Amino acid sequence: MLNFITNSVISGTPTLGSLLLCTVCSLVFGLAVAASYMFRAKYSKSLAITLALIPATVQLIIMLTSGNIGAGVATAGAFSLVRFRSLPGNARDIGNLFFAMALGLATGMGYLFYAFIFLILICGVSMLLTQTRFGGGGTDARTLRITIPENLDYDGLFDDVFSKYADGAELDKVKTTNMGNLYELTYTLRLKSEAMPKAFIDELRCRNGNLGILLSRERRDGEEL
Repeated sequence: MLNFITNSVISGTPTLGSLLLCTVCSLVFGLAVAASYMFRAKYSKSLAITLALIPATVQLIIMLTSGNIGAGVATAGAFSLVRFRSLPGNARDIGNLFFAMALGLATGMGYLFYAFIFLILICGVSMLLTQTRFGGGGTDARTLRITIPENLDYDGLFDDVFSKYADGAELDKVKTTNMGNLYELTYTLRLKSEAMPKAFIDELRCRNGNLGILLSRERRDGEEL
């Protein structure tokens, strides 16, 4: 019984029934991958739709080129000519794309049981890690850019304010602006609260003479790959 479940549903040349069965399973698996990708995270609608369709697309290619070396080489050559003009993705997007392709490869070879098991395992672990914010320690960092007059000594100028509202702050860069009349200081800090408190900004304004202040989330998407 176990061998019957784990064996491939394709034996020799794919039949219409096996093609339809594998295609339906690929679409269901793709929707599950897309749902896992969208779970409590920022996502692209176009990528979510792509993830839902990739397993069926890969499965169809695998089934149609199975046992035909010439067709497989021709298909690979055609896909190598495709130029992707979308925006660069982050590591999470690329990982989901590879996962969707792996499912399509499994269903294309007829191993529906194995594809289902790995779908449950990987999607379950992915959603669990997202729910528990695993690896999110570095994403709570804030970037603070603050402008001060040239007559102020920036060394330790905001230490007491940082100790009140942040767990740590590090001066990353100092730049002169406005013909050297102003300094622009760039800090990396981690606030004690997830919000950006108005009182924190107000105390900084009192120190820098109400000059420009920019507090933003640190973005690392371009550095993930």
